[in-house]
Amino acid sequence: MKIEVMKALMEDNASNAQKLRNLFSEKEVLVLNLISSPGSGKTTLLEKTLAELKDRYSIGVIEGDITTARDAERLTQFNIPQVVINTDGACHLNANSIEKALESFDLDALDLLFVENVGNLVCPSEFDIGEYAKIAMVSTTEGDDKPAKYPLLFQEAKLALLNKTDLIPYTNFNSDAFYRDLQNINPGIPVLEMSCITNDGLSGWFEWIIAELKKRRIHND
Repeated sequence: MKIEVMKALMEDNASNAQKLRNLFSEKEVLVLNLISSPGSGKTTLLEKTLAELKDRYSIGVIEGDITTARDAERLTQFNIPQVVINTDGACHLNANSIEKALESFDLDALDLLFVENVGNLVCPSEFDIGEYAKIAMVSTTEGDDKPAKYPLLFQEAKLALLNKTDLIPYTNFNSDAFYRDLQNINPGIPVLEMSCITNDGLSGWFEWIIAELKKRRIHND
């Protein structure tokens, strides 16, 4: 019975996610689902990204967290529309929660919507939310074994971000092992190395977003 309930839940989520994907395509909104462990740097990355792009594009943010609105509070300085989803113990966001959050956005006025998922490398990978891309973010301080230990996220992701590269000299992070495991799981997946503290590598991230925004517009013309 438990298996049947879970199957129905996943099928319902997949159906709702496809409806959202169609809606985002119709409205020409690029939706990026940021997934990482707690402390990998998702919110800091959003701060840097909003500072760089908010004057060029209309951007919204959905913040997913088990409790509190602390991450969202860090983004209020940018004066962008955002919604906090507190999951009250659930380890992920799903399509239903995203659909409800969208009631607070004017999709016709948005170019780009970031979803900062609950800090977790497992559950968020299993739930489609209608996004254009899952972005897998890891930091060097977590170790080089994350692709091997959590393969589903890296199989599903369109892009991987390796953050805190400035700290590699102070860790035992093995870049060769990280890239070997990653390419075995998802051959050809692009990887952007960066440090959200020193700003090294962030330009590549901004350029990737801008290219995807342009590509989306072309495909929808």
